[in-house]
Amino acid sequence: MPIRTVLFDLDGTLADTAPDLGFALNTLLAEHSLPALPDATIRPVASHGAAALIELGFSIDRTDPRFAPLRERFLDIYRNNLTRETHLFPGMPELLDALPVRDINWGIVTNKPAFLTDPLVSGLGIAEDAVCVVSGDTTTNRKPHPEPMLHACRLAGRRAEECLYVGDAQRDIEAGRAAGMKTLVALFGYIGDHDQPETWGADGMIRKPSDILDWLD
Repeated sequence: MPIRTVLFDLDGTLADTAPDLGFALNTLLAEHSLPALPDATIRPVASHGAAALIELGFSIDRTDPRFAPLRERFLDIYRNNLTRETHLFPGMPELLDALPVRDINWGIVTNKPAFLTDPLVSGLGIAEDAVCVVSGDTTTNRKPHPEPMLHACRLAGRRAEECLYVGDAQRDIEAGRAAGMKTLVALFGYIGDHDQPETWGADGMIRKPSDILDWLD
């Protein structure tokens, strides 16, 4: 069945958000007189959210009593710096322009909470073009559960088999597959050295946004 909707993960797939996530983490580390982490250390963790970044920066787990206040402070810093350096990945604006020409709409399914997702998507100038934006708290369950994926299908007016989901984390592929969609791994995203995307069960892997067009024919 032809693909009629392309759905994207946000962090590490649609947009390169790692610079601003890293800025927030390093600002927080500086507040605690700790050294900054290099971009190369932060990028592979950037898709996994605030909690993973706090664990990375402070070497603590979520049971530590310091964890919750550190996470809240991180989110406060990040909320005020959402589009400081964040941008669409190279080639993504051209892809988003090409999809409607083929009568294909597109949307976003992310685990990022709406209070961050909505201003970020607006700041990138793409909010009005997306047929749907499903955040991590839009539905009861988050990825890798298929619920947000199926909700996006309903908003887009498509059946799951008419949708293609593109992401850079294993949970993205698991969610898309569980929903009955085709899935692609964005290798240009935040793939860590220890990740094995070839084992995730995706239909394919892409090295640049324009490669998605090859899956739409």
